[in-house]
Amino acid sequence: MKRQYLHLSVHACDKCKGPVVSGSLAVRENEISKETDIRQIGAVCLSCGHRQSTMTGSGILRQFPPIEWESVNLIDASHFATATTDRASDTEVG
Repeated sequence: MKRQYLHLSVHACDKCKGPVVSGSLAVRENEISKETDIRQIGAVCLSCGHRQSTMTGSGILRQFPPIEWESVNLIDASHFATATTDRASDTEVG
């Protein structure tokens, strides 16, 4: 039975040194198999909103243990592309 797992990691933002949370999803065919179909969900700084997909410089990367993430559709790539596009088109009000 296929199972989907959520991976989260945190590192410092290049702009403000706040926490950048990045996530990915992966699928396992069974409990002892390696993960396949790994997809990056995205990364964003929780302090300033900067989208920094990779850690640069020498910093500490904190990785959290993967957790099972139940979904009706295992890794629907079109959903992530739409979510990313929708977020990019958001405008600031102020």
